[in-house]
Amino acid sequence: MSDILAPENTPFMVALGLLALLALSQLLGLGHLLGDADHDVDHDADVGAGMASLLGLGRLPLVAWLSLFLALFGLGGLTLQQIMTGIFGGPLRALPAGGLTLLGALPLTGLLARPLGRIWPHDETTAVEIDSLLARRGRIVIGRSARGNAARAAVRDRHGQTHHVMVEPHLDGTSFAQGEEILLVRREGDLFYAVTTEEPIRIGDT
Repeated sequence: MSDILAPENTPFMVALGLLALLALSQLLGLGHLLGDADHDVDHDADVGAGMASLLGLGRLPLVAWLSLFLALFGLGGLTLQQIMTGIFGGPLRALPAGGLTLLGALPLTGLLARPLGRIWPHDETTAVEIDSLLARRGRIVIGRSARGNAARAAVRDRHGQTHHVMVEPHLDGTSFAQGEEILLVRREGDLFYAVTTEEPIRIGDT
């Protein structure tokens, strides 16, 4: 067996070293240093969308895709060098060996990413736009809401997650007591305006 640290194996050992660093960063909880690397690739991008689909980008989180590629490239390259040594009595030089392995590792990564993507656990974000809280019911939880005196209300979004927002009445001369159910009808900055769930909504009135 040839020396895996020989110069002709350098690209593959570098790939396996990067793979080990990725694994270590995840174990130590340092994955945030990679920024948005775990976000799925945007399939709506016009440039390179076809190539990304071919390579399986977006089927897995980017760190998982990169780990798969590095493993296939590193192990595949070392295997290629062993095969070349067995057939021709010596390994290829680093550059042609790396090029040949790259040509095989990229499509194989895309091929494996598809079935892995179907079973990979994807996190579903519960982040919502603040305007999506409009037309949702809530309840005053702290204080009494009146014009010029906002009170805190609890409102659930479509995921069932509770948001606390500051609320004033939409109509003059009305107020909301603590515990009263309300309906958010408009927003100005961080302040929401609401009506009671019993009264008609007249957006034109202020």
